[in-house]
Amino acid sequence: MKTVLVVGSANLDHVYQVRQIPTAGQTVAATSYATHPGGKGMNQAVACARLGARVVFCGCLGADDVGDSLVAVMVKAGIDVSHVQRSREHPTGNASILVSEDGVNLITVAGGSNAALDPAHVTATMAAVQPDAVLVQLETNLASVEAASSHPMFFLNPAPAAALPAEILARCFALTPNETEAQALTGILPTDSSSCGACAERLLAAGVRNVVLTLGAKGSYWESGSGASMIETLRVEAVDTTAAGDVYNGAMVAALMHGSDMAGALRFASRAAALSTTRMGAIPSIPTLSEVQQASS
Repeated sequence: MKTVLVVGSANLDHVYQVRQIPTAGQTVAATSYATHPGGKGMNQAVACARLGARVVFCGCLGADDVGDSLVAVMVKAGIDVSHVQRSREHPTGNASILVSEDGVNLITVAGGSNAALDPAHVTATMAAVQPDAVLVQLETNLASVEAASSHPMFFLNPAPAAALPAEILARCFALTPNETEAQALTGILPTDSSSCGACAERLLAAGVRNVVLTLGAKGSYWESGSGASMIETLRVEAVDTTAAGDVYNGAMVAALMHGSDMAGALRFASRAAALSTTRMGAIPSIPTLSEVQQASS
């Protein structure tokens, strides 16, 4: 079985359900509150594992009870956690997530120990694990992202939105921004086929081999040197979109590790991401392989 190394964050999510997202200066009452394991790296690692890949997680957690609980969640998901760092100087990261009745979310993250991930540890982990693919986000630190980018199958989900050095973009086998992240990278907001194409062409010119623009309920847009296509998604009643992008990324890489071509992997990822929006929470919402396969039939 092929191995995916996920280099990224792990947080405890504090999830507040509200009737509507508050505006500046407005206080709203939550209709419910819960905590869930999360963080983009951990979400993507669990999605990858739940959808059939062998996964190793490389990140930095606090030496605290929250960190212990997140490690336990990953172990239960079948993820190799032997390359997780623990920090006594920084608490485990956490996020406050507001989710409205129509499934829209607003997220604030206190990264804590995630920012303390040592890039030398990332390099050493890659040498020890010899992964077939490396999946990375931007919730740790840029030096760790750069260390991971040396792998030939480097998948980068550039979230949260940020400008990136040219050398990191040029190493991407696949780059998977959403609309906001794509605009931060190119100055172009992808809203239709024309603007998606213009955005993708700018990223391809920077050296990215596969540009995948995730567009929420509209599906996704994929462009490479051999052509471009829109990938449709399932029509579902969304209640929480928090983990949709993470599930998409984890599912895409898992499908590729099982021999799918890029187009097939993106169709699989779209279905998995759509299913995740029908449930509350990040990791609790991630579908199983059988659920995605049933949705495909």
